[in-house]
Amino acid sequence: MSLKLEDVKGLGKKAENLKEAGIDSVEKLANIKMEDLLEIKGIGKASAQKFIDNAKSLLKKDQESEASIVKDEEKLEEKAIEEELRKKEERREKLQGKSIEQGDFILVKITGKTQKGTVFQVSSEEDAKKAGIYDEQKAKQGYFTPEFVIAGKPGFLNEGLTEIIETMKFFEKKSVRIPPTKAFGKRDPQKIERIGIAKFRKLNEGKNPEIGQEFIKKGTGQRGVVSNVVQGRVIVDYNHPLAGQSVDYNLEVVDKIEQFNEKIEYFMISKGIPKQNASEFKIKYSKDDKSLDITIPKTFLFQNLTYLKFGLAYDLQTHMSDDINDVKFIEIYEKMPIPATPEESVQEKIEEYNKEHEHNHEH
Repeated sequence: MSLKLEDVKGLGKKAENLKEAGIDSVEKLANIKMEDLLEIKGIGKASAQKFIDNAKSLLKKDQESEASIVKDEEKLEEKAIEEELRKKEERREKLQGKSIEQGDFILVKITGKTQKGTVFQVSSEEDAKKAGIYDEQKAKQGYFTPEFVIAGKPGFLNEGLTEIIETMKFFEKKSVRIPPTKAFGKRDPQKIERIGIAKFRKLNEGKNPEIGQEFIKKGTGQRGVVSNVVQGRVIVDYNHPLAGQSVDYNLEVVDKIEQFNEKIEYFMISKGIPKQNASEFKIKYSKDDKSLDITIPKTFLFQNLTYLKFGLAYDLQTHMSDDINDVKFIEIYEKMPIPATPEESVQEKIEEYNKEHEHNHEH
């Protein structure tokens, strides 16, 4: 609650006298010394004590009220968490032991390791920290969370995992080894390029090559890594870092996404929108023409979302084609307040000076 000096019981018109003396808040009045308050014209000892006591009493009530509000908010938060846990438990009981069906929207916990034991993929921040691959920026982007997958559909996981998941049941745990041909492919010599150092510098903003640096090929957008520099040539490898390797995975299907809006939210997250921001996008759906309106929140208005919007619309129209036809993105730019002209600013300063001069002249 925002307390005003006028809220102090019995103060009345004397609030103005206090303000002129620099006592312009309940807190200042509650903490002032008696002798300082007595210096103000028209305030006697009895009144001064009463004003101070009333200010302290008002502050105490306000603090108790704030504490009560905080307590109520904490209780509501606890109830919301309990409700969420209850719903999860109910969903778990409903799904336990059921087979995954093609087309199910699911969440899969995945831990991926190379055969040398190097962990490269996990589904929780805790596991990422244990494996030494935690990165705060990646955590914000939702890297260390269960994977959103449509069972049986390509494009979400590698071919080997896609086939395995179709054979699983909810909450079943499985450890598998995926061969290179169904994981990240065989190493392809055609994906290794040799570039002269002078040319590479031009493509690399004038910088010299560094072994291990990422390199994006202009025109194609191919991502590669500088693997070596030999005889004046830079060797760039566009193969996936795990190409040619068998990969070990631990899997568990931990949830099924059934709500319409939740499915859309997960598609947003899969396109790089942080989970905590996905709910800020307002969704309006029309069953009549199966059109979907998505209002972009203010925080995203000045970001370049062209590819994100195209990709999101494509995914929704492809994977939710029975429910969604057109996808519209709405951007609302509110009218900004017009800044004062130089003349108005000068006039304001003159008026402020005149008021202050009059006030000082009265005293």
